[in-house]
Amino acid sequence: MSQHDSNNEGRRRFLKAATGAMAAATVLSTLPRQARAQDLPHLSPSDPTASALKYVEDGTKAQGRKTPNDFCADCSFFQGKAGGAWGPCQLFPGKAVNAKGWCVSHTHVA
Repeated sequence: MSQHDSNNEGRRRFLKAATGAMAAATVLSTLPRQARAQDLPHLSPSDPTASALKYVEDGTKAQGRKTPNDFCADCSFFQGKAGGAWGPCQLFPGKAVNAKGWCVSHTHVA
């Protein structure tokens, strides 16, 4: 086997590996955000950030709500799917909040 053949074989292996990695990345990136969100741990109201923002899982018991319909599900920071019980929130990365919850940072979707 010549040096040229050895270089070509190395290139082929690299291209196969790169193509496989790109295909895997494409598949993973096309999964629905909610499919990945279901695996997030639920935010505990005792979490330091949740406590600082007065997060509660039951928004009807929250002190400071502006309207009776203020819930995480209608907040611009909520990223869960419509009708879902829990979903990710931009304010609490890596955690899912209760769609019927509330915190002082609640901002209506525009």
